Amino acid sequence: MGIIQRLTPKDDTNQDIFAGLLAEKNLPRYRVPQGSSDPREVRSLVSNELLLDGNAGQNLATFCTTYDDEDVRYLMDLAINKNMIDKDEYPQSAEIENRCVHMLADLWHAPDAGETIGCSTEGSSEACMLGGLALKWQWRKDRLAQGKSADRPNLVCGPVQICWHKFARYFDVELRQVPLTGDGLGMGPEDMAKYCDENTICVVATLGVTFTGIYEPVRELAAALDDLQERSGLDIPIHVDAASGGFIAPFLQPDLEWDFQVPRVKSINASGHKYGLAPLGVAWIVWRDTSDLPEELTFRVDYLGGDMPTFALNFSRPAGQIISQYYLLLRHGRDGYREIHEACAKSAHFIADQLPRVGPFELLYDGQGALPAVCYRINDDSAPFTLYDLSDHLRMRGWQVPSYPLPANRQDTVIQRILIRHGMSRDMTGLFVADLEAGVKTLTGGPRPSRSGFHHN
Repeated sequence: MGIIQRLTPKDDTNQDIFAGLLAEKNLPRYRVPQGSSDPREVRSLVSNELLLDGNAGQNLATFCTTYDDEDVRYLMDLAINKNMIDKDEYPQSAEIENRCVHMLADLWHAPDAGETIGCSTEGSSEACMLGGLALKWQWRKDRLAQGKSADRPNLVCGPVQICWHKFARYFDVELRQVPLTGDGLGMGPEDMAKYCDENTICVVATLGVTFTGIYEPVRELAAALDDLQERSGLDIPIHVDAASGGFIAPFLQPDLEWDFQVPRVKSINASGHKYGLAPLGVAWIVWRDTSDLPEELTFRVDYLGGDMPTFALNFSRPAGQIISQYYLLLRHGRDGYREIHEACAKSAHFIADQLPRVGPFELLYDGQGALPAVCYRINDDSAPFTLYDLSDHLRMRGWQVPSYPLPANRQDTVIQRILIRHGMSRDMTGLFVADLEAGVKTLTGGPRPSRSGFHHN
């Protein structure tokens, strides 16, 4: 039998993709192939490999958006070739970025939202580093102006995301992470005097702790720092890492004082691609006042006949996520965001209500008062399974639910955390609880419940 010859695009319109020459071998892994291939065939084979990824709609581990619509995809396509760093070449995209900054400044109660400063970033990790850098430079300027040493900066925080550990290591700052005590799930006002000193560049308060979904009490932390200043003269600012809560609290907890209503809060970051509902790849940082971002850290670019200050760690990046964020702010408005997040919160409450019936679980956070999430642990030492076992079992049904220990000093407590985002309907939530119950029954050797019955009752 002769060697199979590749058909030209003109001749192979009826050729089955998986009967083609490329499908008969492993796709290249280490070397760029010599010749070109039929784009339809390559696309199909690469798409086929992506089936091995998890289903984003069943990912209850990620804070990131897993829902999009046709209009977002259209705007993303429209901006696929726009480089956000070239503000002079794409001035309208830069203008849209600026509008988002001022809208968020207003949402977070900046004293003069129309005149403050901020920017988009690739994600909250970059935004956190920009906020930390601004505070470090401000602290250093103040120390040197007083004729004091500025070579031992520190940062005080509770359980934080890994980006703050990276910031501390990359930019030579001591990270003073307050350990958990008792039944605590975050940093408290009683920790301020113990961990802060003259070298503290800021306190990082987290609005939506990664481990559990709770909010750290920003107003109370600020009050403790006010008291510390009155007693010691130390004036320590707060940066709020609102990566998740920044797009939740204004709509679900509108009376909570966590943002620029608290005078000690100098900067806030939030992820647009989390509860801001934007596509992956955009976050925001806003400063209370232009004076809170040291001029030495900003660069000037030509922009609409004038100049525009820029402050970033990343360079080339697409404009689509920023344009989509603007679309979503206009599309949903405050009422729309509230309705979407209320629906998510109701689903979280539903899961929390079901957990004690489903298995030997103790709720640590029930989804009320902070993020639409649920956090729990096994409260029976004799249980014949671990949460890691349960995570594996749920994965068999496509659900991605993380299990992990709490940070110091509660490493002996292993928890599971479930996040509810836009697109996770009550119907899907019911199916998840049914699968959770079935997993518990299987792991304990009991009879498995009927999925069809539970979900509709």
